[in-house]
Amino acid sequence: MASATAPASVRKVRALGTTVTAKEEGFARETVILIAGALVAAAFWVFAVLSYLEVMTVVLRPGESAGANPAIDFFVLGLLCFIAPYGFAMTAKLRRIARIEERLPDFLRDVAEAGRFGMTLPDAIIVASTGRYGLLTEEIKKMASQLEWGVPVATALRLFEERVPTPLTQRVVSIVTRANEAGGNVADVLTMVAHDTRESQLAQQSRQISMLTYVTVIYISFFVFLVTIYIMAAVFLPQMITAGQGVASSSLSGTAGVALQFGFVPVLFLAFMVAVIVHAVGDGIMAGVLFNGRVAEGLQHATIMLAVGWLIMRFVVPPLIVGG
Repeated sequence: MASATAPASVRKVRALGTTVTAKEEGFARETVILIAGALVAAAFWVFAVLSYLEVMTVVLRPGESAGANPAIDFFVLGLLCFIAPYGFAMTAKLRRIARIEERLPDFLRDVAEAGRFGMTLPDAIIVASTGRYGLLTEEIKKMASQLEWGVPVATALRLFEERVPTPLTQRVVSIVTRANEAGGNVADVLTMVAHDTRESQLAQQSRQISMLTYVTVIYISFFVFLVTIYIMAAVFLPQMITAGQGVASSSLSGTAGVALQFGFVPVLFLAFMVAVIVHAVGDGIMAGVLFNGRVAEGLQHATIMLAVGWLIMRFVVPPLIVGG
């Protein structure tokens, strides 16, 4: 009964709190994508086991029989389903947040300028919300609307921090909230925070530019590895098989120390395939960590390397056949 007779602004604030709580109780979109990808990957990995045990005869390369190669194909497809959707979704989210943070110093400077004219922090935020700050504009307008509804400035800043959950935003919100609670000249504090934020962004951009060289080296070394395997599979290993078959069919086949174990050459090639998978995932994650310090970015690089490496190994590199 009391809630029904409450002022409109109070009812709006309560409704806002209910909406935020309901959002926090649900799963994030990236978490749903990760779970869905894990389920699809598990199905592919079951197919890989069945193919390895020759229970299922579905193959991706024409003319092949069930065994290790189709099992690896299904394993790689499952791994791609597991890391690709989550990696690309998280990368898109992180890049959107980075674009939002890029205009954060401009917003802080505008709020500081409005505060120098004697405005309180809530009024300064409302006035500054009329500006244009790229993707940050929508979040600022939400915060300004909350302040107009009567939401305390500390609560509005906390909700802004929850919508843009990055270390930079958390640091800025914490400093501004404490400065506002302590009183004094908040405009000077906002100016210093804006300067510090811009310096942090410039340092991050400088780090990414310097690390881009190492990411390029990782990609080049991976593709050089693939080219080396192709040359070995197309030239060197077939010659080993031919030489081994020639020795086996000659009169020297029974001489001790002359026989060549050419039958293990396809097993060596299978080891190369496993090495490509391991290098693709490991090098991709390393590239992402070096570039911006996040594994999610590395999953995107790992997806690209794994897909290209698997396609080249299975459909470009000639198969090694012992026999005849």
